[in-house]
Amino acid sequence: MKRSWASLEEFQKFLDHGGIVEPVDDMPREYRQTVFDFIEMHANSELMGGLTERDWIPKAPGLRHKMSVIAKTQDEIGHAHLLYMVASDLKIKTRAEMMQDLFAGKSKFHNVFHYRAKTWGDQVAIAFLVDAAALVSQQAVFKNCSYGPYKRILKRIIAEEGFHLRFGEESVLRIAEGTEVQRSMFQDSINDWWWPALQLFGPDSKPNDLLLQWHIKSERNEILRDRWIQKFVPLLQGYGFTIPDSGLRRNQEKDRWEIGPIDWKPLKQTMNMGGPDSARRISEASDSWEKTGWVREALEKVSL
Repeated sequence: MKRSWASLEEFQKFLDHGGIVEPVDDMPREYRQTVFDFIEMHANSELMGGLTERDWIPKAPGLRHKMSVIAKTQDEIGHAHLLYMVASDLKIKTRAEMMQDLFAGKSKFHNVFHYRAKTWGDQVAIAFLVDAAALVSQQAVFKNCSYGPYKRILKRIIAEEGFHLRFGEESVLRIAEGTEVQRSMFQDSINDWWWPALQLFGPDSKPNDLLLQWHIKSERNEILRDRWIQKFVPLLQGYGFTIPDSGLRRNQEKDRWEIGPIDWKPLKQTMNMGGPDSARRISEASDSWEKTGWVREALEKVSL
């Protein structure tokens, strides 16, 4: 049954009491746009993540790792497909329009996918650090998400992302017990990916953050970032690796790790499509979309 609210205040009260919004509801325009923008960026990021994984299918070391990368690629592309469907149900853009905006650089995707994975160590760092950061963020959204279709899709995505993280944890353990060459390779990858992974959470949340106000997210960016730091600093150090942060220190009184100042310039550059690998990544995504057009056409004919 379609629901409507007489005012933003009434709608806010509905959300504050745990209300779940469905696509058929006459939701406020501002809420619809905010939810759409958030889901569109998530969908774009899953697509770009899948293409990042795809690059390593022929290069992964050994059949076992190739199979893992194939599975991750399928998962990420599948997540993107589901999220684009959820976003299109909000009737702001069609999926084709979302693709066009992505390829034109008009819509965004997460900062970490503006960098190239140059070595197998980079792939492991992505699975260990980046997938963990994404999982922390997604769990915080799922916890109290007010938009029903997104919350339901997140349940599946979180379950599959958990397997990706397990792959990263197992791979790091193998490298930690490996040769000095392997350990040195992975240390280089930590140096390259630590800050991009940390910046995936974004700057500290603003007091008037609509994502928090409308219960799309349940926790502030800085809280999620700190949770990730408290877990991964001791993990990496326990494996004998070094965190690339000269300001990192242990606050004995608070029994917590504290990091040095964060340089947000790289994040801003990626959000403006000026990252180290932005142009190539967008171009390859566009080419992939064009080359698979015949599949979409065939599916449309079957569904008629």
